[in-house]
Amino acid sequence: MTQKIIIQEKWESKTRPNPTAKIPYGYQANTEDPLLLEPIQEVVEKVSIALSYLDNGNSLRETARWLSEESGHTISHQGLSNIWKRFRGDTKNNPRAKKLSERKKKNTPKTKKAKEEYALRQKRAAGKRSVTVANKKLKEITKATDSVAPNGLGGTESIETIPQHKEILFKPNPGPQTEFLAANEREVLYGGSAGGGKTYSLIADPMRYFHNKNFNGLILRRTNDELREMIWKTQELYPRAFPGAKWGEKKSQWIFPSGARLWLTYLERDEDCLRYQGQAFSYIGFDELTQHPTPFAWNYMRSRLRTTDPELPIFMRATTNPGGPGHNWVREMFIKPAPENRSFPATDIDTGEVLEYPEGHKKAGQTLFDRKFIPAKLKDNPYLVRDGAYEANLLSLPEMQRRQLLEGDWSVAEGAAFSEFKNSVHVVEPFEIPYDWTRFRSCDFGYASFSAVHWYAIDPAYENLVVYRELYVAKHTARDLARRILAIETEAKEQMAYGVLDSSCWHNRGQFGPSIAEEMMAEGVRWRPSDRTAGSRIAGKNRLHELLKVDEVTDMPGICFFENCRQVISDLPVIPSDPKGTDDIDKRYASDHAYDSIRYGIQTRPRTVSLFDREKPEYKWRPADTTFGY
Repeated sequence: MTQKIIIQEKWESKTRPNPTAKIPYGYQANTEDPLLLEPIQEVVEKVSIALSYLDNGNSLRETARWLSEESGHTISHQGLSNIWKRFRGDTKNNPRAKKLSERKKKNTPKTKKAKEEYALRQKRAAGKRSVTVANKKLKEITKATDSVAPNGLGGTESIETIPQHKEILFKPNPGPQTEFLAANEREVLYGGSAGGGKTYSLIADPMRYFHNKNFNGLILRRTNDELREMIWKTQELYPRAFPGAKWGEKKSQWIFPSGARLWLTYLERDEDCLRYQGQAFSYIGFDELTQHPTPFAWNYMRSRLRTTDPELPIFMRATTNPGGPGHNWVREMFIKPAPENRSFPATDIDTGEVLEYPEGHKKAGQTLFDRKFIPAKLKDNPYLVRDGAYEANLLSLPEMQRRQLLEGDWSVAEGAAFSEFKNSVHVVEPFEIPYDWTRFRSCDFGYASFSAVHWYAIDPAYENLVVYRELYVAKHTARDLARRILAIETEAKEQMAYGVLDSSCWHNRGQFGPSIAEEMMAEGVRWRPSDRTAGSRIAGKNRLHELLKVDEVTDMPGICFFENCRQVISDLPVIPSDPKGTDDIDKRYASDHAYDSIRYGIQTRPRTVSLFDREKPEYKWRPADTTFGY
């Protein structure tokens, strides 16, 4: 009993240097941390008995065979001998150890000739062991080959199929993880909630090319410290999937049996991009893309994307959570241009224009390449959702972090004026608007900047507003914009109840010709002036806050946007509050054209009457001016 207690005290938990290191006998890896090894108590007890057998003079080989059968864990006689020496090898307290030590000392060769003979015998024994192992492997291979060899090669007349029992090392979860691995767009962002399996997807994605000797891939993190966990995960997966794969710590590079290479390294500053100057990669991945404050690294590394092997496509892939210093530019590049899970032509994040081949090129007018955004949710990872512990951790975070890391919400930004805006609540898929719904439009005009036009429909059942169309253009004169608006409404066969335009468009600033509003109305697009009186900006902002609220009875917001209204959907969540603490937005924010257009529209007190209402409804608002109605 004393010996058993001693061995259990010494058989403590330990760690191993990496996930691929061999696990010592009697230990198992912790399910949560593969680097932590824990003793298997049932095996430890059997080992304790086996060591007592050895102390009593029993055969080492017989004891090893007994231990293998009793514990269910195979051990060689040499392995058992090593354990015995570790725990019972004290020559002072163990008679067997003392006896073996004396025998070893007696049998140790003393003369030079005896030492040479001993060395040769050891070499011969080692050779015999090698031959025995080789013959055993050859026998197994020959046996397997004979059963499938065609007639005439020592096999049967017909080729038989041997059932293959292969271990599945990685299987993508259904949904976003599968869609990410199957995407064929040039640039794809897999972003959203923490714990959705994004990083593991990025590790697994290039594995399909590791059989090609010409593959040269690169996966980047912002800092070297952030890279460690990713390296550990690859050390768990790659050697098992590709036996013979070698990790080079010095070069931070995987080399596979085919000759394929994959770098896992860091890119902390923009100037670090120069380390890759002159190099070519067919696959480039960025983990946690929003940690890069500017798009410089992403754009520069695109220039390193090339290959001469026709079997290798060229891809850039990124994973990230919302938030971080690069939140806005990543959002402009991947989130804003198109709804999630839809392929779209790559655009310039500053101008919004589609990137195309220039004039004179043989592909002039064609788009350069496509992009795609795939959202990630915590529920996509069944392993983390199962017990709910990780979800509880994320639920405990402050609202902004909770929405970013749990809900994967890209619409929330720190210091945002309209933090209540949520894509899941206020953005809807387009639907056919009934012909009897009242419609109107609003506009904020600009030539050097942008003109924003929005079309609204009023749901007669709830008096809710639906913003169903958006026009956001630059370098359009008043007449050009009017013609475009008229063409859109004519094609859709729509009748507008009214239109509201920035009242400054009626101003005559020293010119003798017609105003902007008059130019547009001359084309047949009629407007009424917006409210630009003192306090109208704050009143409009407060009105939008009211409409963004979700009604407790109907469970619907007072305003929603079709998902094709990309500019206003992109702007509303990130418009900053006034840093001076007023109720207005930050007036220094330049991209407020879509917001101003919406503000003009909702301040017109839109109202509709259903054709099925028999009685005239009681209006909630009383106009200040009965003549003009506002």
